[in-house]
Amino acid sequence: DAKKADKAAKKAAKEAKFAAKKAAQEAQQQKQAADGAAKPAAPKEAPPVEDPAALATAYVNPTPAGELKAMSGPMAQKYLPHEVEASWNAWWEASGYYRGNSDPADTRPKFSICLPPPNVTGSLHLGHALTVAVQDLLARWKRMSGYNVLWIPGTDHAGIATQVVVEKKLKKERGLTRHDLGREEFLKTVFEWKEAYGQRITMQLRRLGCSLDWSREVFTMDEQRAASVKAAFLRFHKEGLIYRDVRLTNWCCILRSGISDIEVEYEDLEAPKRLSVPGHPKDRTYVFGRIWSFAYKVDGSDEEIVVATTRPETMLGDVAVAVHPDDPRYKQLHGKQLVHPFVARKIKLILDPVLVDMSFGTGAVKVTPAHDPNDFACGRRHGLDEITVFTEEGKMADNCGMFAGMMRFDARVELLAELKRRGLHRGEADNKMRLGVCQRTGDIIEPMLKPQWWVDCSGMARRAVEAVRQGELKIIPAEHERTWYAWLENIRDWCVSRQLWWGHRIPAYFPTVKGEKVEVVVAGSMEEAREAVVEREGCAAEDVSLEQEEDVLDTWFSSGLFPFSCLGWPDEQAPDYAAWHPTSLLETGQDILFFWVARMVMCSLQLTDRLPFSEVYLHAMVRDKRGRKMSKSLGNVIDPLEVINGVSLASMFAKLDAGNIEPKELAAAKKMNEEEFPLGIPECGSDALRFGLLAFCGQGRDVNLDIARVVAYRNFCNKLWNATRFAFLYLDAADGQAPFRPAELPAAGGAANLPLLADAWILSRLAHAVKTLDAQLTAYDMAAAVTTVYEFWYKELCDVYLEAVKPVMKQEDAAAKHATQTVLHACLHHGLRLLHPFMPYVTEELYQRLPLLAREPRA
Repeated sequence: DAKKADKAAKKAAKEAKFAAKKAAQEAQQQKQAADGAAKPAAPKEAPPVEDPAALATAYVNPTPAGELKAMSGPMAQKYLPHEVEASWNAWWEASGYYRGNSDPADTRPKFSICLPPPNVTGSLHLGHALTVAVQDLLARWKRMSGYNVLWIPGTDHAGIATQVVVEKKLKKERGLTRHDLGREEFLKTVFEWKEAYGQRITMQLRRLGCSLDWSREVFTMDEQRAASVKAAFLRFHKEGLIYRDVRLTNWCCILRSGISDIEVEYEDLEAPKRLSVPGHPKDRTYVFGRIWSFAYKVDGSDEEIVVATTRPETMLGDVAVAVHPDDPRYKQLHGKQLVHPFVARKIKLILDPVLVDMSFGTGAVKVTPAHDPNDFACGRRHGLDEITVFTEEGKMADNCGMFAGMMRFDARVELLAELKRRGLHRGEADNKMRLGVCQRTGDIIEPMLKPQWWVDCSGMARRAVEAVRQGELKIIPAEHERTWYAWLENIRDWCVSRQLWWGHRIPAYFPTVKGEKVEVVVAGSMEEAREAVVEREGCAAEDVSLEQEEDVLDTWFSSGLFPFSCLGWPDEQAPDYAAWHPTSLLETGQDILFFWVARMVMCSLQLTDRLPFSEVYLHAMVRDKRGRKMSKSLGNVIDPLEVINGVSLASMFAKLDAGNIEPKELAAAKKMNEEEFPLGIPECGSDALRFGLLAFCGQGRDVNLDIARVVAYRNFCNKLWNATRFAFLYLDAADGQAPFRPAELPAAGGAANLPLLADAWILSRLAHAVKTLDAQLTAYDMAAAVTTVYEFWYKELCDVYLEAVKPVMKQEDAAAKHATQTVLHACLHHGLRLLHPFMPYVTEELYQRLPLLAREPRA
């Protein structure tokens, strides 16, 4: 069972440090030999720093790219991942094994899946590695089961992330902003950066052995995807689902852009907390989790009304104070005005039973329609002015009197001090609160009034809910259905415009006719927009001037179209679209159920009238062994290549130093790495990494990944290598004898023809493993499938059967020996096939060394 497999893995893990040390020593010896002479050993008091990646880094692959690796030489004495895993992926790809067939004449059952497109900005982490390990396992298993398989690769343009990276690079290297370059030149720079740095991800995917159909690789801003995005926007607008409105937006002052609700993360503050805020002086912190009270004086009177707020700086945008119409405390003040202490504006006293709870606090509520959703609704009910007091970068606006130009939280400090000086401060207290933070930048979110483009999701959400309720769309594990219903049944309109340059520019145009602004028009091109204005306004074409909308679409808009845009939509006659839409399965992490999965379902139902896939399998989050989320700020993010090739502790430290980590977190991250990886991470190879990730992949549970366990599975690869090499000795021809050729296995019920009981037993265990594994993979029970194949190889084939057949192999009975050889060959042959979807490299290497089966080609 899984516990026994874990025990074996932990036992093997104890050998990991020794193996890493020995490998590094061998690498040092090879380097000395290459230099022509052995160098004197370093003094004992200062041993050389060992690099676990030395062997993999130094290895030169002798096989030309795309050619079949030569198998004529003897097997290596020991398992070396960098040698075993070299060449195979290039050969698989060149041989066309990864390509799906869209020909209608191909009658094989189909299995199709899209790779969740990783952001083009960086490199894969272990969470991505888990995703592709699961998907490649399923793709290879289906191909080996006779399916026509299509696994589509792609990368996402990642609007916000990419623009931020390139802007930082531009500022650092050339001292310029994007505005200095201008839009066209800036976009050219971003595309150049993408071409120069965007290939690392595809290299990582290939190194992991992903059997993606690279002939169909897409990019979410390539020409075909741009056509898909434009067609979707025009269609949504024509159907009345996309509209433009001035509404409160989640504003990130660092990005200077609005973001959607689900791009906001919340921190629950149970007590006051001092925080640094991006964009503010780094040496300052600001208190959150407090509520402050201050007084507004009644105009022409000594009376006052006391209000309370957690955001005192917003009082500069107050236009009213609301009380309940039935509150006797304020009856005498109905119709009065209040005096604003800092700006030349009178504050209305309004009556609002919706906004005000008489029993809470003083029963009076300050109203800032431009910076609070409840106040915004109140303001619309009463026709109040909407006064914005923040600039896009988070400074106080020019209408803020003595506080104009201050950063917003510096203004908070100064404003509170000024209230005290003027005798208007009435107290403060602790206040539990939820603090909205930008997921991308960590900035404190400000509700800001901005003109934005919105998608009405209500109808699409209802269809998505019904698809799951009716069983048309299956979510696995089923526990996520409750979350699906809760979010979609309470969905709000989706803000799809972003104040960026990198992305799909919104196909909307602001026209003027003879210098007078008229209503915005949505069209596929400027020419089409001009024709629409001429027809609508009844004017001449030469009287129309047009400016295209500056904003771009939310990255998730194009990602929401991905499972059918990558097949050629909106061309519904495209061969790939006709053959493969809808796809079979969406496999991804549970953390993007709403970011991506729900939006794909809604968009596909609205635009194609079909679901984009019939099943959704959500794997758990990958965390470190302490259960913490992988985060660059924590310094616990590991590149899959660091596990595959190995990495020294010094290199891990260098990566941390190059990152944007606060000094306190940097020191903690280095200490953690030194404790967990004192000798660095030894070379494990792709096969061990994949197998280790899949072993942790129990449905519904987060993956607390211990790298030492992956090292242990590298030792399992070594066990597999050595056991198979030993088994090959039983299949080699003795001197003067004909080479072994396997015979047909006995048909079901023919075990009596096998002279050795162990032969019948191992065949029964093989049959059981095949049946069990098929059922487990059908149910997406990856961890159980790992245990099944691990136990067959480790416990049954290696530990029992290979020991049981030793006496037979020493006998002179040729018939009995040949029967056992045939069974052994069958176990190796089918066992390697069973293991191949999990560990493609080592199994291919070993399989290619097996003698051919009788009348069966190697395939």
